[in-house]
Amino acid sequence: MSSSKLETCPNVVAHQLEGDGMIPNNPILPLLAYLGVVIGDSEAIASIFETTVDSNQWRASWRWSVYDYHHFHSNAHEALGCYRGSATILFGGESGIEVDVKAGDFVVIPAGVGHKLLKSSGGFNVVGSYPVGQSHDMRYGDETEYDTVLKRVTETPLPESDPLYGDRGPLAKHWNLPLKS
Repeated sequence: MSSSKLETCPNVVAHQLEGDGMIPNNPILPLLAYLGVVIGDSEAIASIFETTVDSNQWRASWRWSVYDYHHFHSNAHEALGCYRGSATILFGGESGIEVDVKAGDFVVIPAGVGHKLLKSSGGFNVVGSYPVGQSHDMRYGDETEYDTVLKRVTETPLPESDPLYGDRGPLAKHWNLPLKS
């Protein structure tokens, strides 16, 4: 039986992605990859992600993979906690960036940022979550609605806290969340 816990000082990599005329990405908020935040067996990792996001005003909504086509949410931020296997995910549309994730990694995706699974192994699965009060739509990158969805993206409210680290987590710094006293 392995001991699993959330690391206290995550290695966070930020990526600011520009729109491409199809997928708006987010002109203000960067994509954040928290690398190696939990070590343990897959069920323990999934449980830690679910329990922790729920306690930080995000809701663990599903366990599954990532779609293998470009999609994004214009009205909600999303977080993916990888609990099994590994994958390469393309963020930001065709001219975006490839990010390799493995069990124990966590990605916070701002509203508007496209994502698409490129390849996976080891039964890749994630816990998906959204901030409390945000009900996500599904968008696929239609140039005729670009301006409309970009406006929705910029109007999407900030979450109350970092999904893993609460009020003073990396999200507060990178997304300029107001600190609570």
